[in-house]
Amino acid sequence: MPHLRIAASLALAVGLTGPVLAQGETTCARDLLVAQSMQRQAVDQLEQADGDDAKNCRVWRRHVETMRRVASVYGRCLSGSERGERLAQVQGSDREFSAAIKAHCRGQ
Repeated sequence: MPHLRIAASLALAVGLTGPVLAQGETTCARDLLVAQSMQRQAVDQLEQADGDDAKNCRVWRRHVETMRRVASVYGRCLSGSERGERLAQVQGSDREFSAAIKAHCRGQ
């Protein structure tokens, strides 16, 4: 399943330090902390998925929703190479889990 590979890359993304803030320094600083926390929680939930199809589908859907929200914050609040790297990681995770949902979660 895609969750182990993506979980590892997301863990790296969350660990990046010194974000380059693009706009609204105070608001973005807070939003980035929240987004990073959400991202960590999403990775934790993926790692705790137990193989039950219905549960996995719920976790995957929640993960996709979270990655989209996190991408929105990264797109708004980061700049430069860090923005590109973090967006690529969360958007890649979104695409991969959306594909897994499409393939494995019909009627779930």
